[in-house]
Amino acid sequence: MDTYPVEYTMRLTTRRLLGFLFLLSCILASFSGCLQQAASVSKPPLSIPEPTKTTDQPIILPNWTDDNYHDYTKLVSTLATYKTNYPELVTINAIGKSVDNRDIWSLRITNKSHSGTKYICLFTGCIHGNEWEGGEACLYFAEYLLINYARNQTITKILDATEVDFIPLINPDGRQLDQRWNDNGIDLNRNFPVNFAAIRGRCLPIGKLLGFIKIPHIAGFTNCGRRPFSEPESEALRDFMNTLNATHLFSVYVDLHTAQHTMIHPWTVPRPPFKISTQQQKVFDAVDTWVTENTEYTPFNRTDVFTSGDTLNWCFKAYHIPSFAFELLSKDYEPLFGHGRHDQLVHWMGTALPTLLFFVVNAENFHTWSPPLYSPP
Repeated sequence: MDTYPVEYTMRLTTRRLLGFLFLLSCILASFSGCLQQAASVSKPPLSIPEPTKTTDQPIILPNWTDDNYHDYTKLVSTLATYKTNYPELVTINAIGKSVDNRDIWSLRITNKSHSGTKYICLFTGCIHGNEWEGGEACLYFAEYLLINYARNQTITKILDATEVDFIPLINPDGRQLDQRWNDNGIDLNRNFPVNFAAIRGRCLPIGKLLGFIKIPHIAGFTNCGRRPFSEPESEALRDFMNTLNATHLFSVYVDLHTAQHTMIHPWTVPRPPFKISTQQQKVFDAVDTWVTENTEYTPFNRTDVFTSGDTLNWCFKAYHIPSFAFELLSKDYEPLFGHGRHDQLVHWMGTALPTLLFFVVNAENFHTWSPPLYSPP
């Protein structure tokens, strides 16, 4: 075995040690650089972007109380307030006169600055003057749309693309008297030309005897007037609907009543003018299903129950659009030929609101006779 001097061995060991230390320092320097690079990549930016701004806020409800009923004078004042507070959304017009020369007012809500195709929804109330809550529901829904516009994106999109029309008091004289008929003693919701004066609809074409004797009802039969559109109020509604239909965008009609707690659609007359098509029936069935599954109301039971000369059947006959009567309140509120019971207003408006919104969000579907697919927010 060869041997080396001690001094040589120590120099060799020293050189190897220095080489090892140099190599180790290079490796550590390289690794440190990688750490610094990684740290610089993962380091958060110095400035934090602001959160995205949105107009979508929770929906709010009208601040009504249970005594917030609107007679004719209060209705006129309320409509004027809407026009003043929301000029970019609200249009009000007198569409005709009542027997006692009161104006019959329409309220239109839409974003006036947005032009183009807008599907039209019409809601009417208080054609029977003792059924106050039908008119109240029109005003409650109108106010709900107004106070949530530009606040909630869903409502804003609705009013940008849809025209929502209301006639809260078709029968202002009857509302003031808290009676079913107008001040000629005529049942306005039996004064339209669809199975007019049908005995099975419990109607009699009496009119106003000798021009001054009022006979509103006899033995459970209501006075429908001597001929269709004999009354100024029914004429005004017909003429207003004709203007909507002339746009070719009249999409859905809902007449608000009390108090059968149900949703009604054609036909409810004893001799239907034509057969409902398969596609039309799909739409009516879809509405019945939605109402059943999402509200406390129920579809109408058509077993041997008929009407005559009413607005919903006439509108369907005349304009071939989806037409409904929405009966609010529970049956123990039914006024029939007497005075109405009026209480718990806020509760009943809350039960109506989802259904009214359902009709509006599905306006385009109704216009094309497609089953409504959308539930309100």
